[in-house]
Amino acid sequence: MSEQTYGYAHPETVVSTTWVAEHLNDPNVRLIEVDVDTTAFDQGHIPGAVALNWQTELQDQLTRDIAPQEVVERLLGGFGIRNSDTIVLYGDNNNWFGAYAFWLLKVYGHKDIRVMNGGRKKWADEKRPLTKDIADHPLTTYRAANPDLTIRIFRDEVRDSLGKPNVGLVDVRSPAEFSGEVLAPPGLSETAQRGGHIPGASNIPWSQAVQEDGTFKPADQLRTLYANKGITSDKDIITYCRIGERASHSWFVLKYLLGFENVRNYDGSWTEWGSIIAAPIEK
Repeated sequence: MSEQTYGYAHPETVVSTTWVAEHLNDPNVRLIEVDVDTTAFDQGHIPGAVALNWQTELQDQLTRDIAPQEVVERLLGGFGIRNSDTIVLYGDNNNWFGAYAFWLLKVYGHKDIRVMNGGRKKWADEKRPLTKDIADHPLTTYRAANPDLTIRIFRDEVRDSLGKPNVGLVDVRSPAEFSGEVLAPPGLSETAQRGGHIPGASNIPWSQAVQEDGTFKPADQLRTLYANKGITSDKDIITYCRIGERASHSWFVLKYLLGFENVRNYDGSWTEWGSIIAAPIEK
């Protein structure tokens, strides 16, 4: 069955729940679930899938940073994943952390990564099979590439970009976070010392990129959504949110679905920027 491409620049990076169901027994396709609710996997997951915990495995546990290269190698090798495998990522909350894992694994150079459109909820809504069984795969030796920093940006570079006409800043948080009314969504604890947004940023919440069923909107709708806020492919685009995960979702949309060449995720995001002494803030 052929996949619908919806005009995406890189349609191969998005697969449907049907495609996943048809490839459950494909030894070259490996499923990884990454959830906001880190207990969700244990309650039932797609057969054959393994879980990555974004809090304890995708982040350095000492320094605030992404997981080190050797940790990623150990994790993927422990799951029996090979460098040649197709990795399909999915999770809850419309693939917030599925997209974050996609970005992180692209930082470390994995070639073939895809996102399951609609995430965990769409699979469950369609009454597709779930299991509590833990998949057991033979160990492999996985080799991650040196970090690709062309898709990541740090605070000093963000500060240096302020006011430049060829730069587009996308704040993907809710309007209440953007305005400084709240520091974090309900129930989420990571916060900054001040509320507001980076000067010049456009507020385009990540949720505006998806449809009611959690699948991504077609490319023409996405292009209009961003263009209406001045975010176009001729600019260097920076995405940010609160801790970098929702920004990864919008980064994926801009880079892979719309094909923007220069898109970087500021994963320090508002928890960093809103706590920097003397950093400029708008409300």
